[in-house]
Amino acid sequence: MKLAATIRAAALCTAVALLPATTAGYAQVEGRASPEFARLFATYQRIKASYVDQVDDEVLIRGAIDGMLASLDPHSAYLDGTALERLNTMIDGNYQGLGISVQMEDGAVKVISPFRGSPAEQAGIAAGDFITHIDGRLIYGLEIDDAVAQMRGPSGSSIELTIFRPGRDNSFDVTVTRGVIELEPVTSELIEGNVGHIMVNEFSADVGSDVRNALRDLQSQATGRLTGLVLDLRRNPGGSLDEAVALSDLFLSDGQIVSQRGRNRQDTVTYDSETVYRGDVAEGLPIIVLIDEGSASASEIVAGALQDHHRALVMGERSFGKGSVQTLLPLTRDSALKLTTARYYTPSGRSVQEGGIEPDIRVPQLSDPDAERRQRLALRESDLRGHLVNEAGVRDEALERDRLDDPRFQLTAAQLAEQGVTDFQLDYAVRTLRRTGGAVARR
Repeated sequence: MKLAATIRAAALCTAVALLPATTAGYAQVEGRASPEFARLFATYQRIKASYVDQVDDEVLIRGAIDGMLASLDPHSAYLDGTALERLNTMIDGNYQGLGISVQMEDGAVKVISPFRGSPAEQAGIAAGDFITHIDGRLIYGLEIDDAVAQMRGPSGSSIELTIFRPGRDNSFDVTVTRGVIELEPVTSELIEGNVGHIMVNEFSADVGSDVRNALRDLQSQATGRLTGLVLDLRRNPGGSLDEAVALSDLFLSDGQIVSQRGRNRQDTVTYDSETVYRGDVAEGLPIIVLIDEGSASASEIVAGALQDHHRALVMGERSFGKGSVQTLLPLTRDSALKLTTARYYTPSGRSVQEGGIEPDIRVPQLSDPDAERRQRLALRESDLRGHLVNEAGVRDEALERDRLDDPRFQLTAAQLAEQGVTDFQLDYAVRTLRRTGGAVARR
């Protein structure tokens, strides 16, 4: 079924943890509608009778649905044919375009993250940038699907984007040549010193098994045993809850991985280790998990689970802070609701909603000359209008700790470039593994 395929694909382009969709249909309105429904219907009638122009029912009903969902939280939404078609494109594993993930923020198109190695990344587009014009045309206020449609196009064609980057006085133009975007959820490399580096770019289907296979390949490439493993979840916006559980289970042999708590008692579900994979596939191997402000949802589940079980050392920057679960509920053959149905909690009972995952060692990205400015202006869950509030309460000081200066990290981007270091966070993690050996495997 087309809709089922779409649901499985949703992890490729949205920062949500997904659950299997339950059967659903249009709710039947009772014969005696409540006063609130009466007001809604009265408003509809007045608009139909008195608005200056004729308005189609489809426009009014869609507006009412969007308004209801917008009053809930930033992650609940109505998906119709256009949006579902976009998700279908993503499940194919490749498409022609820029290789960029965007969202709407107060009518503006904001870059969540360019995909690794994409034309957008190669052109210098960065997370947090705002796209204000496409080929000289203002796109402020445009629907997100319309903006994405304009950025898509045949491979080899060029597009000019006008970029506003927070912290800079003036906007600037960037010409990007579209390409065929191959979505690779997992990539890996063996770094000198027998250190494995596995990058998980999104939690789509089979990520757990892909990481297991990547680890086996690294072990076969190494001269002797691996010294350590860097599990890189930076700029990973999330995806499938099942795959987050599977990836965590690779490295855990006992205990809980994550729990979710919904409105009703039956919505409380726990996910335990040893349910997907038996044992720790990398037992004794020290692991460092890298996260940043772009690590969200499923990424935070993995980082939180490995951190709580003392299986890995978490480095980088505080994560995005999306601690809610969205379920896709079909309405018709070509429409569905993406509805927030639960909050999730790490094994120790922490909710990462708003506060995110705090790294064990904060490591700034010194190789990025704009990193400090980007951190000050970074958009996180707590900045989104209408976000769910952390039930435990998150003190402002806790949200500011990652902005404090650390005397250990004083080199400039230019100095690091002279040393040949283009990714300071990764370099620091690798040097830590080489220096400490198995000491970071369990604390």
